[in-house]
Amino acid sequence: MSTLFTDIASLVRTGEAFGHLEVIEDAAMVVEGSKVAWFGKIADAPTADVVVSLAGKTVIPGFVDSHSHLMFGGERSEEFAHRMAGQPYASGGIRTTVKATRAASDQELRKNVERLVQEFYSSGITHFEIKSGYGLDVETEARSLKVAREFTEDVTFLGAHVVPEEIERQDYIRLVVGEMLAACTPHAKWVDVFCDRGAFSLEEAREILEAGIAAGLKPRMHASQLENLGAIALAVELDCASVDHCTHLSPEDITLLSGSNTVVTLVPGAEFSTRSPYPDARRLVAAGVTVALATDCNPGSSFTTSMPFCIAVAVREMGLTPDQALWAATRGGASALRNQKGSLEVGAAADFAVLDAPNHIHLAYRPGVQLVEKTFVAGKQVFERNK
Repeated sequence: MSTLFTDIASLVRTGEAFGHLEVIEDAAMVVEGSKVAWFGKIADAPTADVVVSLAGKTVIPGFVDSHSHLMFGGERSEEFAHRMAGQPYASGGIRTTVKATRAASDQELRKNVERLVQEFYSSGITHFEIKSGYGLDVETEARSLKVAREFTEDVTFLGAHVVPEEIERQDYIRLVVGEMLAACTPHAKWVDVFCDRGAFSLEEAREILEAGIAAGLKPRMHASQLENLGAIALAVELDCASVDHCTHLSPEDITLLSGSNTVVTLVPGAEFSTRSPYPDARRLVAAGVTVALATDCNPGSSFTTSMPFCIAVAVREMGLTPDQALWAATRGGASALRNQKGSLEVGAAADFAVLDAPNHIHLAYRPGVQLVEKTFVAGKQVFERNK
């Protein structure tokens, strides 16, 4: 069945070049089954089985969230309150969530992910990655990934989040690259490591990522959030799809990234929620580095599922333009996952969001406002506001 979406004030397409958008005003789009079949001016629109008027709304590609931690139990609001009262952020808070996640049943974990995925849809996110990393034992890591696989193909093994309290450091690393990796590989596509102060050293990160690569997983990294340990060179060397956070980058790091296929994923929700310095995205853009935006949804340092919020903060605090931020949250996220999503093309999956706004700039212009009216994944409506 074909559906003609008409009376679109502004239809936004993402170009191949970073930050490049093609905006069609007075537009229409035809979706046939799960795919985009046509787009253009209203006056040129073909006939279709069903006609839907969007009454002056804006259509954008669905957001692609390339960094999320939805597999967890419990919450950490008290920790947030203490941080807002002056306590600095440290990686050790992850262990609080580990206890709650280990205690949660598969069904409890599944229900939490279902709730958060619905929130993703309400913010216009149509594709997302999910990491493990709150089990930190073989059983909980493996079952977390198995549940995550029910929701997305982009599942990431993050056994190397931090070292749990009950085991010696070297014993844990042996566990991660041995029994845990073997149990988790069947359920994962990616391998990740938190290479930073209080987490894993550069040498440890190399060992873990190389073991994951040898097992058939694709590498990505958390790095340079708290301190620069030299992880960018390792990420580029190993052809990581993405290196995430990147608050502390040297000029040499940026030069390495500009000549690589590695995307820098910025997570403004983390800086917002930890009162940490924001990375300057303008340095990356000027050097030709591909930038993605992600929610980093997690219960400790970025408990948001709102990509529009992340766009607004990235524009206000990181120096991206509204066009660049939208590109980073769509095609940039797709680049960080090395897929072809995040763009409205003929033949592509009909993953898109409808904004109650005359143009996409309102995503940054009206922070905190629920502008997403409808969200579609592969042509199927998965969210409608007030329904």
